Amino acid sequence: MMRIDDMLKLATRMFRTRPARTWLTILGIGVGFAAVVILVGLGFGLQGVLLEKIVFGEAMLSLNVITPPSRVVVIDDEQLDKFKELPNVQDVAPLASFTSLITFGDLTGSIMLNGVEPKYFRYAGLVAQHGELFENGQTDYVLLSSAVLKLFEMEPEQILGQKASFKVFLPVKGTDDEIQEIPLEREYVINGIIEDDASIFAYIAGQEFSSRFVVPYYDKARVKVEDRIYLDSVEALILEQGFVVTALSKTVEQANKIFAGVQITLALFGAIALIVSAIGMFNTMTVTLLERTKEIGIMRTIGGSPLNIKVMFLTEAVLMGFLGGLVGIAIGVGGGLLINFMLNTLATRLGGAAMALFRFPLPFLIFIAVFSGVMGYITGLFPSNRAGKLNPLDAIRYS
Repeated sequence: MMRIDDMLKLATRMFRTRPARTWLTILGIGVGFAAVVILVGLGFGLQGVLLEKIVFGEAMLSLNVITPPSRVVVIDDEQLDKFKELPNVQDVAPLASFTSLITFGDLTGSIMLNGVEPKYFRYAGLVAQHGELFENGQTDYVLLSSAVLKLFEMEPEQILGQKASFKVFLPVKGTDDEIQEIPLEREYVINGIIEDDASIFAYIAGQEFSSRFVVPYYDKARVKVEDRIYLDSVEALILEQGFVVTALSKTVEQANKIFAGVQITLALFGAIALIVSAIGMFNTMTVTLLERTKEIGIMRTIGGSPLNIKVMFLTEAVLMGFLGGLVGIAIGVGGGLLINFMLNTLATRLGGAAMALFRFPLPFLIFIAVFSGVMGYITGLFPSNRAGKLNPLDAIRYS
């Protein structure tokens, strides 16, 4: 029986006898794996760029309930109490929204003014891009969307800490087109900017509305459940009442499914290069078998078993495949990080935000390393079986 250390010495002879061909083969395998690593890394990066915009935590436990356009049912104070009484509902945070005029210095514009409690931000997953959100009791603060800055052609540092006033246009109850103008007779300090370039809106404390007029109904409400397992059941109960319901958790799940498909598609493109590399490795192992036929015959005549010969060739193939995987990981990760650095440098100089376009999760890289060894094993099966079946006498006479 051949000793393990002798087996390893024979299996690694290729690095001493044919170093150029061996390392070129490993490099070819590495290029194939690098294609898979960098393409799938792009898929992970795109997924991260999208999902990092979403704030998790309590936002994943809330349902967004919207008053339908027909207003057959509306969210009022009575309905909010009904939401709170639903099984497994922990809390409710409403949002009232009215068309308003905002006055900032000598500038005036139309805006949607939203009144909310501070907890609404947590349930909706909203964060301040610049400045800070207001807390309980801070009724003299206002938050603006980034679209408002574009409207006024101003930068965040120019508007934060400044004051703005509002005039609310409130529909008169019982009429279809009669509007009542209600000035909010105070100025509000601009405390933060929420990233949204598409919608012109502002947030103030909800009690600023309720202290001046009766809110006829709320446009939407965030219903927070006790656990994610209750989202579907609570959603079904609310849908039965005629409201429109959406959930951030379902959006995230759907996005993950889409990006899983994207990653698989990108991996398939990379697999084409991997197949070419595997063919190159198979060819190298076959040539090695022909070159070492006489050597195999001598090993058999001095006591080497077919299993010893097979294991020697398989060890050589697995080692080449595994090293090729490590080289591929190094090339793929290095290339992705270099592209990230170049893009972030360019984005920073142009005033944009830095982001990781390529991401390489550790479990994925471990899978690539393990798979590279498995691919080497599969590629080496045919040459090793053939080597183990060689007739010793015929092998000795081979030249």
